[in-house]
Amino acid sequence: QLIMNLCTNSAHAMDDKGGILSISLNCIELQDADCRLYPSLTPGSYLNLEISDTGVGMAPELQKRIFDPYFTTKDKGKGTGLGLAVVHGIVKAYNGDISVYSEPGKGTKFRILLPMAEQESLQQVQKLSCAEPMPTGTEHILLVDDEPLIVEVTRKILTKLGYRVTIQTSSRKALDLYHSKGDEFDLVITDLTMPELTGTELAQKILAIRPEIPIILCTGFNDKTNAENALKFGIKELLFKPIIMKDIAELVRRVLDDSDT
Repeated sequence: QLIMNLCTNSAHAMDDKGGILSISLNCIELQDADCRLYPSLTPGSYLNLEISDTGVGMAPELQKRIFDPYFTTKDKGKGTGLGLAVVHGIVKAYNGDISVYSEPGKGTKFRILLPMAEQESLQQVQKLSCAEPMPTGTEHILLVDDEPLIVEVTRKILTKLGYRVTIQTSSRKALDLYHSKGDEFDLVITDLTMPELTGTELAQKILAIRPEIPIILCTGFNDKTNAENALKFGIKELLFKPIIMKDIAELVRRVLDDSDT
């Protein structure tokens, strides 16, 4: 997810003239002196992921804001500003560090450092995964998100879990589809922040057609206001980004099972 989000940004930065996208991965060892440059990290072994492009680059004032949620330099309707915020959230969740170097007209490089897991820890995770299989299903899900990358990644996750998935990147087209084929769907998963109709607005219109259809709302913000508003509008659950396979597997199964009772 880190690589796909960052590479998508690089592609946009090279839209006009093309360029070179470079990805590298290697292992490095941080010493005490190195950690002065990375105050959030401790000495040890790290994976060093670097993604660079030869695109338009960024001015210093933009670099200070790129990880802010909803900050975007794209035209209206072409981006939510959540891509780099999601990247930042994933890196920090794994106790890593992300930095950016860019100059206008010369391109951009992102550097991500992630602590390497000990072999013993990896074996424990593998045993845990085998002992606790993720819940699956065969129901039909309508998945709505205006970001093609996110909707495709989520579709693959749900398909791997056994579900049939129909995707839409336009909330307006999703509503039209539901008008004509709503009875075919067992669950709707929709992003919150979208042009045309927001996820909340889409959910309200779908529930007006079929009040019993369960709806899950995806959002990048885990706060009480979002939860209260979602429940008030009849939405069953919130799914917080970045989307993790285990989380979505358990949530989807719980919502579907609850709707059957």
